[in-house]
Amino acid sequence: MVDCGEGTQIQVRKAHVNFNKITAIFITHLHGDHCFGLIGLISTLGMLGRTSPLNIYAPKELEQILNLQLRLFCSGLEYKVFFHCVDTSQECVVYEDKSISIKSIPLNHRIPCCGYVFTEKPTLPHIRRDMIDFYKIPICFRNAIKNGADWTTPEGEIINNSRLTLPADSPRSYAYCSDTKYMPDLYKMIKDVDLLYHEATYCSDNENRASLYYHSTAIQAATVALKANAKKLILGHFSARYDNEVKILEEAKSVFENVYLANEMDVFNV
Repeated sequence: MVDCGEGTQIQVRKAHVNFNKITAIFITHLHGDHCFGLIGLISTLGMLGRTSPLNIYAPKELEQILNLQLRLFCSGLEYKVFFHCVDTSQECVVYEDKSISIKSIPLNHRIPCCGYVFTEKPTLPHIRRDMIDFYKIPICFRNAIKNGADWTTPEGEIINNSRLTLPADSPRSYAYCSDTKYMPDLYKMIKDVDLLYHEATYCSDNENRASLYYHSTAIQAATVALKANAKKLILGHFSARYDNEVKILEEAKSVFENVYLANEMDVFNV
């Protein structure tokens, strides 16, 4: 989960996501709309009988606040909450397992703030079931074939691995750029991502206000996507001054075509 504002639990229930599927929460910065729901979620997980650890990745300023809240409201938890300090001034890997790598990227906001880039690790090629069946290759040899081995038939014929497999899917990547002033060089840290979320608080006629409050305009967000060679852009964090965000979308599309507005409960494919 990325950020945990007030109302997060309601949205998780609406989305029919199992609470215990949440293994890690990545907080971008300490403004309420990004972290006020955290302690409530932690408490609910305890009441649901959670026993597996929960990992929190966040700027160092949250640790003292979180520890105080845990002592006051969650002293009887039957699971561990582990806090991992994220240096918001550096681009660095903060989480890694066998299938994914997550790095933090520095953003420019009124307080320490970072974004996160989620990148899949390369997978093995796909087995061609038709060829496996044709050559009657036993199941126990399939992992070896996925890892590049050829197959030798009982008659001694060598079947090249390229005939037995199909290329692996390309690793996918998603960049989440939370609240930030326009950063001309941000694209260098998110190059070629499949999906980019970037805040677009204002239209271009409020560019001075965006700069003053360390936010971005739709055109600035679209410029980042264009320079990064992103495949798809999602815009969010709209100012309440807009009753309709169509103008924001139109401005972004003038720079980058494949762009969408974020709405509650929307699902986007990566």
